[in-house]
Amino acid sequence: MSRINKNVILALLTLTSSAFLLFQLYYYKHYLSAKNGAGLSKSKGSRIGFDSTQWRAVKKFIMLTSSQSVPVFLIDPLILELINKNYKQVNNTSLGSASECKFFCVARDFTAFALQYHLWKNEEGWFRIAENMGFQCIKIESKDPRLDGIDSLSGTEVPLHYVCRLSTHAIHLVVFHERSGNYLWHGHLRLKGHIDRKFVPFRKLQFGRYPGAFDRPELQQVTIDGLEVLIPKDVGHFLEEIPHSRFIECRYKEARAFFQYLDDNTVEAMSFRKSAKELLQLAAKTLKKLGVPFWLSSGTCLGWYRQCNIIPYSKDVDIGVFIQDYKSDIVVAFQDAGLALKHKFGKVEDSLELSFQGKDDIKLDIFFFYEEIDHMWNGGTQAKSGKKFKYLFPKFTLCWTEFADMKVHVPCETSEYIEANYGKTWKIPVKTWDWKSSPPNVQPNGIWPISEWDEVIQLY
Repeated sequence: MSRINKNVILALLTLTSSAFLLFQLYYYKHYLSAKNGAGLSKSKGSRIGFDSTQWRAVKKFIMLTSSQSVPVFLIDPLILELINKNYKQVNNTSLGSASECKFFCVARDFTAFALQYHLWKNEEGWFRIAENMGFQCIKIESKDPRLDGIDSLSGTEVPLHYVCRLSTHAIHLVVFHERSGNYLWHGHLRLKGHIDRKFVPFRKLQFGRYPGAFDRPELQQVTIDGLEVLIPKDVGHFLEEIPHSRFIECRYKEARAFFQYLDDNTVEAMSFRKSAKELLQLAAKTLKKLGVPFWLSSGTCLGWYRQCNIIPYSKDVDIGVFIQDYKSDIVVAFQDAGLALKHKFGKVEDSLELSFQGKDDIKLDIFFFYEEIDHMWNGGTQAKSGKKFKYLFPKFTLCWTEFADMKVHVPCETSEYIEANYGKTWKIPVKTWDWKSSPPNVQPNGIWPISEWDEVIQLY
């Protein structure tokens, strides 16, 4: 009986000792390591989340790009949002000091990086090394749109996207290309027939649903989750650009067909195009300083869409601005830029229109657009009679394009916008145009009271 008691007592002692040992381990992990901070966090097994598939894939990708001097930078919206919210913490983190993986370890299918193609010196060698390191990569190419206007070079392909998979996580490398207006452009991620649609969940990619345009970002190096990476210095601005980055190309093929039958290369036409281009660039620079977005409108938009150029007989430059973006100092800003106010019609709450005089007798017309429940409109005023006119447009959003060596906005729904203003025969040039009756979308909008004429009809 005493022998049984001894065995029971021995078992109880063993159980008690094991329980105490487990308690000590738990206490050490959850209390002492927290008190001692980063010094203990470097010990093996105490760094939280650093064994995740996502972090390992990103780490290996950064090792790969660093070893090949490929200057990639982080553009992943989710991670940049987290960085933007915790910028002080990120900015004060040194290499290897992170005790918990907070950014790259968020459960997801992709992490997005970008590079500027003109800085990439060894593309094919990088691709081979990536596969040797365990990545499975696919490359998406397409025609270089910058060469579409050149018959002999049209069709030349350039890389647009790389998708490299390591285990269950993938790196999406977006290839940015330089464009004439000193901005960066990326192409549409369009899968060709030989690419496995199940390689990764392509529909979840943040970039590539459509081509995009971005200001050239200044970059800075930071340490994130123990890894040194480049990010846009102005993270907030880059994040603001993403949802509004959609880019549409000029229709070069249609423009070439148009110019086969109607091309004006007279000295007068070329001189006008040069002056109109300079006026548009000056307007863009002035409005950018004010923080006022604009888009190509009326005849200038038609010229871009129909012939990828300025219509030489239009005699003016037309742009649109949403009335909510109006700034009270807009007139002074243009005058300071050297453009005299030619006329001001309407008022901020109704049918505002500004016209400035450029050199060589070329006008800059700014039409302000008002939004209703199911349409948009801009107004017009006849100076001698006070009659008001309204031009109706279907609702539209804005996309980027390239025109006059600049990144500028046009309506994304361009064909509907053009057709509203010029009808279904917009492809046929019309040199005689009455702004009060020719547009199919114009309608009378009453008359200004004589008592308001001094305010709403100002000629200079």
